[in-house]
Amino acid sequence: MDDEFTRALEAFDQEVQAGEIKKMLGGEHDRKNAIVTIHPGAGGTESQDWAEMLLRMYLRWSERRGLRRELIDYQPGEEAGLKSATLTVAGEYAYGLLSAEAGVHRLVRISPFDQAARRHTSFASLHVWPELPEDVDVDIDDKDIRIDTYRSSGAGGQHVNVTDSAVRITHLPTGIVVSCQNERSQHRNRDSAMHVLKARLYDLRLKEQQARLDQISGTKKEIAFGSQIRSYVLHPYQLVKDHRTKEQVGDVNRVLDGDLDVFIKSYLMKKSSGTLGEAAAQDDDAE
Repeated sequence: MDDEFTRALEAFDQEVQAGEIKKMLGGEHDRKNAIVTIHPGAGGTESQDWAEMLLRMYLRWSERRGLRRELIDYQPGEEAGLKSATLTVAGEYAYGLLSAEAGVHRLVRISPFDQAARRHTSFASLHVWPELPEDVDVDIDDKDIRIDTYRSSGAGGQHVNVTDSAVRITHLPTGIVVSCQNERSQHRNRDSAMHVLKARLYDLRLKEQQARLDQISGTKKEIAFGSQIRSYVLHPYQLVKDHRTKEQVGDVNRVLDGDLDVFIKSYLMKKSSGTLGEAAAQDDDAE
């Protein structure tokens, strides 16, 4: 009976927390699905392995929340990890929740790739865009894009590396490059890549508009792109620290296994209350 009561209490607490988070997600696109890309920073195999760990973390997080996820592009690293990965996460408030995670993530650990067992610091970035409906006005001129086809390189079914079904689209005016290789059909991969390109161009348009408004009003906004938002320290101590909210968790493995809601909730609460601090990396976090 006690166990049943405890489970019911935990379920109620989760519902309350979910309700609190939804109240804070009132942005135009917060309810939409999300398009997520992960890229390693400089550092070769070490950073590529960290990017792979981040991919697993967000796949596990979306699984915990009952969100549907689909890996649409995966470029493996030379020795380990990945060079880039793109996935869609579908479900209510997927974009609103994941937008709280966009930025640069730092890992400090004893490198498994270093024979001298030295401590290494690695970086990887997470970018998030809302998945847009088909009727959104984003015009793409055929002369502005270059479409290349190639053989899929990631893990997959029997069709991988058999036909040139993977598609890479380059938007020449902006230099934005998107890829898709998860479908057998080149046509379906092209449609998926175009869908991602439209979302990225729409996001770019909004950022340019906001930059003009900021210039006119003389206001200075937080620089989110490229800023370090969180550190995951595995050595010489264990700690995950969010530099924007100062939220800390000592169980690093639990976080890397997808338990991220405490960070997301803290970020959304501070953002909605206007008390969100600037994202700032402190060198002594890794000491």
